[in-house]
Amino acid sequence: MNERRSVSIAGGGLAGLSLGLALARSGVPVSVHEAASYPRHKVCGEFITGLEERTIGRLGMEGIFAGARRLSHVTWFRKGKELRSFQLPRPAIGLSRFTLDARLAEAFREAGGSLIAGERMSGTALEPAEGRVLAVGRTRSASGWLGLKMHVCSLELASDLEFHLGADAYVGLSAVEGGRVNVCGLFKVRADINAPRDAILGAYLRKARLEGLADRIARASPFPESCSAVAGLGYGGWRSGGRGLAIGDAAAMIPPYTGNGMAMAFQAAEIAMGPLAAWSRREMAWEPLVEQVRELERRLFLRRVATATAIHPLLYSSFGQRSLAAASQSHLLPLGPIYRLLH
Repeated sequence: MNERRSVSIAGGGLAGLSLGLALARSGVPVSVHEAASYPRHKVCGEFITGLEERTIGRLGMEGIFAGARRLSHVTWFRKGKELRSFQLPRPAIGLSRFTLDARLAEAFREAGGSLIAGERMSGTALEPAEGRVLAVGRTRSASGWLGLKMHVCSLELASDLEFHLGADAYVGLSAVEGGRVNVCGLFKVRADINAPRDAILGAYLRKARLEGLADRIARASPFPESCSAVAGLGYGGWRSGGRGLAIGDAAAMIPPYTGNGMAMAFQAAEIAMGPLAAWSRREMAWEPLVEQVRELERRLFLRRVATATAIHPLLYSSFGQRSLAAASQSHLLPLGPIYRLLH
């Protein structure tokens, strides 16, 4: 019997770890390389929509979401004024990345995978090669966007998810495990803000004319260690090319307001696991594998990424927000069809 070929995954986020877990449980020799260590806080909405039980089962993640919140009710606000409330077609999952990434990393190790954490890959280690999967996440851009996140406790929400539109900004508040609320926002970078790490989110909220929200958060109990920031965010567009196999954010990044980015990471792992297992068993050549995975990714993700990217400017421009508010309050905004396009 031919010895199985090994797979190396660059990037230990959701796509990389879940793919590694699925491959390890199917007998594939697999290693995951991650620059950070676990557990870790990370800028993320921590609100997962559009993830089906089938995908969770195929990736072997049934126990990963234990204790997660099930979230159904969403309320939109613009500058503190309620615009619209609605129920999601299927409950979303509320679980912090601090918990989720750590659980995936532990499950991967227990399945026999090799996890190399705390070491950044660069140069030739990130170049396309047979048996190498790029799941390194986003690429930096000159977009001028800044993502900020913080966990707070003792904060009462109007619904499972609050979504606030502000001046050149939008912010989501969602319940996660342990009675905490994840506050995560996307803001246009402002050169006139110079605040310490634990105060920068409040400063940006006030500049975005979300003073009421900033006051609510200030009265709550923050977890300073959860304060996170990430700059140079860019969305949309396919980045895979050459002979390389890219999944998750390494292939395309959907704007965060959809709540679908985390589900896309898991779905990309589900797409890639079968062909990679076949390659490992020497039943498939590398080039056809890459083309097959790319084509499946395009079929599943291209429309939702394009739709989300087209809508995105409306969420932070004054004209776009007024238009959305008017359409929503008049019940002319087709939320059901839009949700299906984005998921």
